[in-house]
Amino acid sequence: MAHNPVNHPARPVYRAIAGLIGLYLVAFGALGFVEAGGGEFFAQDDTLVLGQGTNLGNSAISAVLGLVILLATLVGRNIDAAVDKFLGYGLMALGLAELAVLRTDANYLNSTVATTIVTMTLGLVLVMCGMYGKVGSEEEARAWQDARLVL
Repeated sequence: MAHNPVNHPARPVYRAIAGLIGLYLVAFGALGFVEAGGGEFFAQDDTLVLGQGTNLGNSAISAVLGLVILLATLVGRNIDAAVDKFLGYGLMALGLAELAVLRTDANYLNSTVATTIVTMTLGLVLVMCGMYGKVGSEEEARAWQDARLVL
């Protein structure tokens, strides 16, 4: 996008924040495996991890997403910016889906209101990290600055 900055001065901070989100998701998934271990994959019970409802399915999704975010953050080279934006939008969509099925029998991920809030917040912050984490050449950065000053 033309409106996303290139070589933003705070990009290392945004990259670190994305890495912390990945670590959080991996930790949430691992703790969910421990807490809900031996149960049904899509159980709808009162299993809580870090104050959020979960089951083995939710834990698996969280752990995989966290690993993908961590790998993309380690690779860098604008792959992390693209992955962060894509998965951030995906997490926000997942949060809306969790909210839609919260008190129904279709709540297969055993979500609670806290789970929905955390998922939406992580998605929003991840999109922000993707928007400000783009790295480019000096020419691209200069073109972005020139376009910004014209507006």
